[in-house]
Amino acid sequence: MENQVHVRKAIKEDSSKLLELIEQKAEFDRGMKGFNGEISTTKEKIERTLFGDYSFAHALILEVDGEVQGFALFHYRYSSFRGEPSIWLDDLLVIGRSRSKGYGAQLMYALKNEVEKSLSSHIAWTASPYNTKAHDFYHRLGAEVERMDGERPYFRWA
Repeated sequence: MENQVHVRKAIKEDSSKLLELIEQKAEFDRGMKGFNGEISTTKEKIERTLFGDYSFAHALILEVDGEVQGFALFHYRYSSFRGEPSIWLDDLLVIGRSRSKGYGAQLMYALKNEVEKSLSSHIAWTASPYNTKAHDFYHRLGAEVERMDGERPYFRWA
């Protein structure tokens, strides 16, 4: 039986689920030595900053058979010199049991669709130097390492 996979834009009613996913992402990043702090966001902050009068960020939700299995959180950046926007991918997570099934790629292609709809130039992000599985995944998508900050790669997907 084929799983029903759906990627959609997050809505205000997803705020509690987004908070759970952000907590899981922080835990994952701690394990990859990519983050060692505490998160201080709340459901209310998410509601205000993603779904309030000014949306400072956006999220895509990945559902498999109606169950949320991942997300991508991103915001737009603007280059005055180039006169064009780009997307900064802040978080990408597919939860444990759903990894390595192609769902991360589906989230990334949905994000690429946001690039095309918004006439942005590219997606950029960084990853923990220790998360080599993610590096391989990003290279398979066609992303390039734009620069290194010490051991930390910064990716670009045009």
